[in-house]
Amino acid sequence: MAERIAIPPDDESNRALVAHVHPSEWQNPTPAERYNLVVVGAGTAGLVAAAGAAGLGAKVALIERHLMGGDCLNYGCVPSKALLRASRAAAAVRDAREFGIETGAELRIDFSAVMERVRRLRSEISPHDSAARFRELGVDVFLGEGRFTNDETVEVAGQSLRFKRAVIATGARPARPSIPGLEEAGYLTNETVFNLTQLPERLAVIGGGPVGCELAQAFARLGAQVWLVEPHGQLLPRDEPQAAAVLEQALRRDGVHLLLKHQVERLTAEKTLQLTDPQRGTMRVKVDEVLVGAGRVPNVEGLGLDAAGVRYDLRRGVEVNDRLQTTNPRIFAAGDVCSAYRFTHAADAMARVVLQNALFLGRAKTSTLVIPWCTYTDPEVAHVGLLESEAQARGIAVDVFAQPFDRVDRATLDGETEGLARILVERGTDRIVGATIVAAHAGDILSQVTQAMVAGVGLKTIARTIHPYPTQAEALKKIADAYSRTRLTPRVKSLFERWLRWTR
Repeated sequence: MAERIAIPPDDESNRALVAHVHPSEWQNPTPAERYNLVVVGAGTAGLVAAAGAAGLGAKVALIERHLMGGDCLNYGCVPSKALLRASRAAAAVRDAREFGIETGAELRIDFSAVMERVRRLRSEISPHDSAARFRELGVDVFLGEGRFTNDETVEVAGQSLRFKRAVIATGARPARPSIPGLEEAGYLTNETVFNLTQLPERLAVIGGGPVGCELAQAFARLGAQVWLVEPHGQLLPRDEPQAAAVLEQALRRDGVHLLLKHQVERLTAEKTLQLTDPQRGTMRVKVDEVLVGAGRVPNVEGLGLDAAGVRYDLRRGVEVNDRLQTTNPRIFAAGDVCSAYRFTHAADAMARVVLQNALFLGRAKTSTLVIPWCTYTDPEVAHVGLLESEAQARGIAVDVFAQPFDRVDRATLDGETEGLARILVERGTDRIVGATIVAAHAGDILSQVTQAMVAGVGLKTIARTIHPYPTQAEALKKIADAYSRTRLTPRVKSLFERWLRWTR
């Protein structure tokens, strides 16, 4: 029988979730003599690899020690976006008067009902990642701790699984910053924040990356007083400064107290943060809850990687080459355990690279992947390719074409004029090397740019593409048209004028 797992609060939705992704009555199967592929970890990368290999006829084993679906289903994409949607609904009601809509009574938010919806939706999605579904796909699902005992065997729940190829897909977990008093006072991470049933009146969020920004804005919109602490001078340090500046204005508008360039020196047992910054010196903030969103660390401990001949680092994760092979050529890795791109869609893409290389002796490379990312604040911040600073560091001369959304008709009509689109092209060409979009639907709009980069087409192709009017994606058309106008040099214009005179 599998280990019994309970997720607080113990309600119908969480019981249904566990029944799908770690059923207590689960009986591990009898291992095959040898597997074509053994996958350790049933997050996004592991699920995609296992399902893909089984669909191709391979004999596959999938091992998960905790909850199938990994971070995305249980602690990340699914519950967080359900919470963000509720917070957007609250903001829409709050701002309805701007559209001539009177809502009458004062806005009242039932946080308990918000979180109940989050848990219910998560449980409704969980059958997609369930143990039963993967068994139906032909995968041998083993629940328990997986550990390599040598270079061709994994042990789980007292059984040995021999493999021809294996994939390490154990993901990552929230980083625990070394702040004195943090452990003693207690804190939340993305793995525990969705267990809340009551809204904390005062919330400190440590870390101004995607997780910190999304949840800080969401909790502020749902009625909490929020302080967001970030040691850098800008939010989202991996994004363009212009994008971060727009987001900072949006968070302040929603009531988030931004403490940039602040360091948390200590946390008392009463949850008082002692902070320092270069200008104001020491300050203190008393809160009810502390949420830590200060990065992630790979899950490499306890896997027996040394016995398997797999080199790894506790901070960077499993060492892989461009084809995702580890230092043991029979073992591959994919997803957060080995990648700097810790996104669900990146894990999915990497799992597909592993399938090509592990099962078909392919030559697929991760360096050819074009990986976008999006922070789902309001407005969203989406990016693909190089930042302007990265292009300069690589010696790539670029031209930057920008379009503010306050000059995009649909954004004006929607009341969503905060934001901009910036596209970097290699100087002298229309080849796109990077793009950043800050807009209400930036993640959706960015896909057109990503597809252009993958297809090897540039702004000239986007300029020839008819965009429905009015849409916010028209911002890309405006940028492409701006590029086209740069091709009309004085010499070209002079030749064109001569032609027009001659053809009169």
